[in-house]
Amino acid sequence: MEQEVFTRDSLATFDGRQGRRAYVAYEGKVYDVTESAMWEAGDHQGEHSAGVDLTAEMDDAPHFPDELEGFPVVGTLEE
Repeated sequence: MEQEVFTRDSLATFDGRQGRRAYVAYEGKVYDVTESAMWEAGDHQGEHSAGVDLTAEMDDAPHFPDELEGFPVVGTLEE
């Protein structure tokens, strides 16, 4: 399966709201977190929203970025 290349604008459309898929980016990879109960409606515990690059925000997260590795990688984020 060929992976998609996302811009920040195209990633923003995958915000998990109103039935849309929930994608987040971290260190250039785009992950599909739609099926996670922790990302219901594109919201992660009121701290993070889907449709964005979380690279800078992960420094303040109470868990490790490797937890994203359990989610499917659907593409890359264009810099």
